[in-house]
Amino acid sequence: MALMVERARRLGWILLKAVLRFSFMAINNLVAIPSYVLYLIVLQPLRLMDSRTFWHIEGVMFKWLLAMVSSWGWAAGYTVMEWGDDVRPISEEAAVVIANHQATGDVCTLMMCLQDKGTVVRKMMWLMDHVFKYTNFGLVSLIHGDFFIRQGKAHRDKQLFLLKDHLDKYYHSRDRKWIVLFPEGGFLRKRRETSQAFSKKYNLPFLKHVTLPRMGATKVILKSLGPQQENGSLGAGDATRSASKSKGLQWVVDITIAYTKARPMDIQTWILAYRPPAVTHVHYRIYPIKDVPVETEPLTNWLYQRFVEKEELLAHFYETGAFPPPEGQKEAVSKEMTLDPVWLFLVQSFAFASGYMWYNVLQYFYYVFF
Repeated sequence: MALMVERARRLGWILLKAVLRFSFMAINNLVAIPSYVLYLIVLQPLRLMDSRTFWHIEGVMFKWLLAMVSSWGWAAGYTVMEWGDDVRPISEEAAVVIANHQATGDVCTLMMCLQDKGTVVRKMMWLMDHVFKYTNFGLVSLIHGDFFIRQGKAHRDKQLFLLKDHLDKYYHSRDRKWIVLFPEGGFLRKRRETSQAFSKKYNLPFLKHVTLPRMGATKVILKSLGPQQENGSLGAGDATRSASKSKGLQWVVDITIAYTKARPMDIQTWILAYRPPAVTHVHYRIYPIKDVPVETEPLTNWLYQRFVEKEELLAHFYETGAFPPPEGQKEAVSKEMTLDPVWLFLVQSFAFASGYMWYNVLQYFYYVFF
């Protein structure tokens, strides 16, 4: 009987905490996202006069919004441990990020672990499934200039054309640096069986912890933004020529995300916190862009090899609880990524203060005109 009472109390606490967290996050979204939009509407004259400054301000607010999302998981005890190469020295240079994709929590994890990497978050561009456009954060991503890609053979050619056009218009004009994509094209649980059947049919590597990547978006990004574009013209649209020539992409940042006991974190867990505190492990490998082929067959082989390495990294992690040490070293070193609670408090306070201010401004104009 006592055990049942204890379980009931624990369940009741989990449900109460979930309701309170969801309520806070709903209010957080209702004040932060409209405030972001209204600030940018007011700043439209600046966009016409000084586009670069406008997108700098937008990037700062975008980073703050992502910090709010990060704080939801951090406050629940969902932290990140980082392994592998140190990406901070290249945080101000152009890079394409390729990451494995297990669940919706992967995006939240990247939002968190990239917060302390210089200007990466405010200057990054995301490639996401088109469904994300219809979420609460979709409007923010649309304004920021992220690209929503529709999966499936029927849409492939058109989507790749639209991606190239999008990069030409917005990557340079908005001073973007890192571009993030998930080459697997979907979640592991949804694509694993199809990928393994494809591997068996064509005698390709058999993978369990990742799936074979798709080439289309990666190839378009490398050809559009690689160093060979250094002397090319910038995109159209609201583009303004950069004061200095862009060197194009300089690096590929290969990110491998691993979850304890191979239990991926989804966005529902991140928001409601019904799972106990957990550590997500993120492994970085950096490759100079000059080492990455662009033509289809060599690029396919190169990218397949990266995911074979991810498979080996994840297999080692799930067996030992740690990533293997870098070549030539005896021990792998990890570091916990932390967020500054004072900074998070100030960001949240600014969001709520902005929401209160805009409510009064809109209320005033409503009374004036109606």
